[in-house]
Amino acid sequence: MGLFDGMKIENEEYSQMEEEDFLLHSLNALRTMEVIDIKTGSKMGYIKDFVIDISESKVISIILPGTAKGWFSKEEDLEIPWSKVKKAGIEVILVDSTDIDKFNL
Repeated sequence: MGLFDGMKIENEEYSQMEEEDFLLHSLNALRTMEVIDIKTGSKMGYIKDFVIDISESKVISIILPGTAKGWFSKEEDLEIPWSKVKKAGIEVILVDSTDIDKFNL
């Protein structure tokens, strides 16, 4: 039994959400999670940075580092819109890469 199990949520918006959908993560916690493509099951890497809309306090996209092409060069960073993030679990973030051009070769 958790600390907040018996508490009543006063805000109507939160009371309509299912318990499994109400999982909060800090930005630092998200950076330690591995990003997985649900289409192919492949590992895409770890989050390098975020694009945030300050006026709306909303994450717009996540930035993944580019892969190394050789000794001294690498590809450009990959920007994934937040709308493509399907689920942020405990250890991984699931992303749908269907319409992401740079990832689909």
